[in-house]
Amino acid sequence: MDFDTYERDLWDGRADAYQRGFARMTAWSVGPLLDAAGVTSGTRVLDVGTGPGIVSREAMRRGADVIALDADPGMAATARANVPGLDVREAILPDLPLPDASFDAVVGNFAINHVSRPDEAVRQFARVLRPAGRLALTCWEMPPSGALSLVAEAIEEAGVAVPDDIPTPPFADLGRPAPFGALLRDAGFADGEASELRWLHEVDAEDWWTTGALARIGTNGVIVSRQDAPTVTRIKTAYDRLATRYATSGGRVALPANALLATGTR
Repeated sequence: MDFDTYERDLWDGRADAYQRGFARMTAWSVGPLLDAAGVTSGTRVLDVGTGPGIVSREAMRRGADVIALDADPGMAATARANVPGLDVREAILPDLPLPDASFDAVVGNFAINHVSRPDEAVRQFARVLRPAGRLALTCWEMPPSGALSLVAEAIEEAGVAVPDDIPTPPFADLGRPAPFGALLRDAGFADGEASELRWLHEVDAEDWWTTGALARIGTNGVIVSRQDAPTVTRIKTAYDRLATRYATSGGRVALPANALLATGTR
């Protein structure tokens, strides 16, 4: 399966589960993302891969003028419902049906890692930015760790192999500071660089399992969804044991979130 086809299938019908689970973790980076892009009152902003609209909502709260894009119709509908008045459009990156030099800032919170041709996507971001416009993108650090690796480790411990038809994402190689920064510089952002973002996401361990693995969110969720009931139970047993490394109290865990923030000026 090619990466774009896989991504469309991966997120189809997942908007509600995503915003109840994973989106609460990615919300932490919204402030640093918008700060890096210089988003304030009057800034003309393009929010790519808006998901449930969390970035757009904060940008609008700051007084920015926002257009949001998402490839998934369900995500786009969720963003419209969550952020009244938001201009949300459907587009699959790197296709960007917008005029040249029309934005002061382009931002994407964990969107670029879902694109089959990230190099072309970043060139398109440069095209729609005005001179001196700012680009800010987040992605997960690779190889996955902490919050991203917990279910994967449980799958491996249960002896379940990654299916051959699941494609390797481009950011398996790009999700480190040097190549992520180089991705921007190669697209014309001479000052492009990437830095680390670190935080702890505290969540109920059962909720993290339910809104992630059992809700078919991400590749780990796809793998779990293909297993029979005894195998899922075996994975869950491993998950429960591994989650104790991050235990706080009352069944909650503090999961390390390890990400990158790349920035550049047009």
